[in-house]
Amino acid sequence: MNNVLILPIIIPVIVGMVMVIYRKAIQFHRWAIVIATLAMAVVSMILIKQIRGTGIQTLQLGGWEAPFGITLVADMFSALLLLTTSLVALACSIFAFRSIGKEREEHYFYPLFLFLITGVNGSFLTGDLFNLFVCFEVMLISSYVLLSLGGTKVQLRESIKYILINVLSSSLFLVGIAYLYAVIGTLNMAHLSLRITEAGQNGLLTSVSLLFIVVFGLKAALFLFYWLPGSYSAPPTAIAAIFAALLTKVGIYALFRTFTLVFHHEPQITHMLLGVLGALTMLLGAFGAVAFSDIRKILTYNVIISVGFIIAGLASASNMGMAGSINYLIHDMIIKALLFLIGGTIISLTGKSNLNEISGLIRTHPYLGWMFFVAVLSVSGIPPLSGFLGKLFITRGTFEAGYFWLGAIGLFTSLMVLYSVMKIFMNAFWGETNLSLEMEKGTTKGVMFPIVLLTALTIILGIGAEGIQPFVNQAAKDMMNPLVYIEAVLGSNAIP
Repeated sequence: MNNVLILPIIIPVIVGMVMVIYRKAIQFHRWAIVIATLAMAVVSMILIKQIRGTGIQTLQLGGWEAPFGITLVADMFSALLLLTTSLVALACSIFAFRSIGKEREEHYFYPLFLFLITGVNGSFLTGDLFNLFVCFEVMLISSYVLLSLGGTKVQLRESIKYILINVLSSSLFLVGIAYLYAVIGTLNMAHLSLRITEAGQNGLLTSVSLLFIVVFGLKAALFLFYWLPGSYSAPPTAIAAIFAALLTKVGIYALFRTFTLVFHHEPQITHMLLGVLGALTMLLGAFGAVAFSDIRKILTYNVIISVGFIIAGLASASNMGMAGSINYLIHDMIIKALLFLIGGTIISLTGKSNLNEISGLIRTHPYLGWMFFVAVLSVSGIPPLSGFLGKLFITRGTFEAGYFWLGAIGLFTSLMVLYSVMKIFMNAFWGETNLSLEMEKGTTKGVMFPIVLLTALTIILGIGAEGIQPFVNQAAKDMMNPLVYIEAVLGSNAIP
């Protein structure tokens, strides 16, 4: 057992609880959240090193052996996501120092931020479905408050829609868990995998798996995404960035974990459905992205496109597609945070989000403009930046699986992504400068460091792909071989 596994969960919980006690000590909150996110990053790197050296790490809480107790599991996939979460959280929290406002800071913004990260980290580490539900709820309850924090009319309107759809999906999640426990008699994911392999995935279990596609698809904004554009456009930039970077990714992670470990026996049904939903998500998201001239709407629809593209790699059920999805998922967490931070900065400077009313910012803010250009190339999959390798592997994976239509849709929507985000760059940064420094509504002071950090990360992920790829390949290999996970969790209780 490895006690390090509990640290990514208890660090944000403890720091957040202390913040609640000292509600108005804002400087303390700022220092504490930076230290907490850095500590989580260090712990994640330790876990990655341990997994690389000795394999999947587990922790049986309270000394209860799996499948009877609460199990935490860290394989390379979850550890890489933990590290990426920590870095994105660090950047978004630093951005919030200058942008979120004193009123929100004094009303528990930083504790809520850490509680949300607790739910995200717990979702990546839990080894059973019920605790996955619990971690989802910790994350979602925090997001409910963050979304409505500030009480503007648009926030309250969108928070009602966001809460209702997530309450519905959580209810369906509980129904799925109840059916699964009634049929199989366990909720430990490794034990579920073992039991379903022994008994065979019959029609009832396949029906339950389709229910989980609906549940996790709602949370990941897979096809049923109508709640996302408004919800992610309503809150302040720092909150919108962390939502775009992390919340849908937890739903995606749950789909990957469930359909590579538990329900992987009927890919002609489950994975084909995931492929169709992924294709529809990419197409509908792309149409939305090119249709709008509002910066917030364009960026939120790009979140939707990336969900469909990542799921395409899962649908291919191949090592190549899986490696591409993991690579692209890590890239997307970073690049979506970067795009939202820069987009929010543009809106803060100009006081406008309509592209028809903005132009010429490259003359007054050249560094911001060229970093946005780097983000444009990266999100579009232009080499040698971080988005290229993931797109290449996902496309090859879909072609190898015979899903040529899915790979073609992915390539087509990539062009639409390029058009939509380039539209922001050409309209906001080029053209006649109609806003002098003295006329600007906001400032870039104090917000450039997190933008530089995320820009550097997307460049490093692309140029340094050769050093990072072995970790991604190990994650994909372990995901495609459920027996490795089962033996790590159940040990002697696993049946060869």
